Amino acid sequence: QLHLVESGGGFVQPGGSLRLSCAASEQLFSSDALGWFRQAPGREREFVAAINWSTGVTSYVDSVKGRFTISRDNAKNTVYLQMNSLKPEDTAVYYCALSLLMTTGPMSPSGVNYWGQGTQVTVSS
Repeated sequence: QLHLVESGGGFVQPGGSLRLSCAASEQLFSSDALGWFRQAPGREREFVAAINWSTGVTSYVDSVKGRFTISRDNAKNTVYLQMNSLKPEDTAVYYCALSLLMTTGPMSPSGVNYWGQGTQVTVSS
């Protein structure tokens, strides 16, 4: 059974930075896509960013463009989310996600095959 293990969440002030990591327990393949969703209290789970495992092509929700960067290390089966210039509205539980059949573009929750356990990101003064 494949597992996604997240780390890197925390409490930061507005304007601060955090780097999230997500490591897969098994080898990933070219047809896979890795990404991040977030869910704030009382809100639906929202797509944040995704990366094609083979090509490295990325996709972001408009609200994080220019502030967040998704990247991958294929040899380590690990995806990262560098979050800069954090805002209070970024506060949420962030979930790593793996889609086995998606290679490009934004990820849909219905297409996610595996989820990470979630890591809390809190941005507050």
